[in-house]
Amino acid sequence: MTAPPVIGIACAVLRAQWGPWDQPAAVVAADYVRQVQAAGGIAVVVPPQSCTPGEVLDRLDGLMLTGGNDLESSLYGEDAHSEAEAPDPERDAWEFALVREAIARDMPFLGICRGMQVMNVAFGGSLTQHLPESLGTTDHRRTTGSFDGNDHLVDLEEGSLIARAAGEVVHSVPSHHHQAVDRVGDGLALTGVSSGDGVAEAIELPGHRFALGVQWHPEADPTSSVIAALVDAARGA
Repeated sequence: MTAPPVIGIACAVLRAQWGPWDQPAAVVAADYVRQVQAAGGIAVVVPPQSCTPGEVLDRLDGLMLTGGNDLESSLYGEDAHSEAEAPDPERDAWEFALVREAIARDMPFLGICRGMQVMNVAFGGSLTQHLPESLGTTDHRRTTGSFDGNDHLVDLEEGSLIARAAGEVVHSVPSHHHQAVDRVGDGLALTGVSSGDGVAEAIELPGHRFALGVQWHPEADPTSSVIAALVDAARGA
């Protein structure tokens, strides 16, 4: 019997309170974990560590980077916008190293929201720092802290990895972001855009087994097959 694939889910270290305790904790939304498990994978939460990325990836079959605070803007050569969230330099550095090593190994990789942005900047791309300013609309994050009412359509390139993972070329997605990919990183292909305003929604690395970034949140959509596609690719690996 084939062992289930092990998917590493990178996470933040945040202050959290449970019972009488208020202290730093390695935190990831449970929806990411549940979707990996539902697809037949084993989910392992991976906070920033002092070891090398390779020592972690040696124990995994696939890697997922999740949502979170904005990246440090100096990583793509810009000053921070006034609406930018406080960055987490430790997490930024760790996840840059993880994605570069995972893709160098051709390990199945999925970047979600912030994770897509990490992937893009790691390959020399840049970000639009505040979509409400550049677009004149809050359509990509209408309600902060909720996915309710934050859905919209994306157009996916036919035959692309993301179209195969999503199972369609026009896809309704839950969205929650105020930054997005601007200049696409070296070697990456833009394969999905938001219907209507053309904001980048999916990037991938041609020629690799499974190297994908999506700007929306498939973990918040119980009907989504995107995370399951990562697990399937890791199972094949």
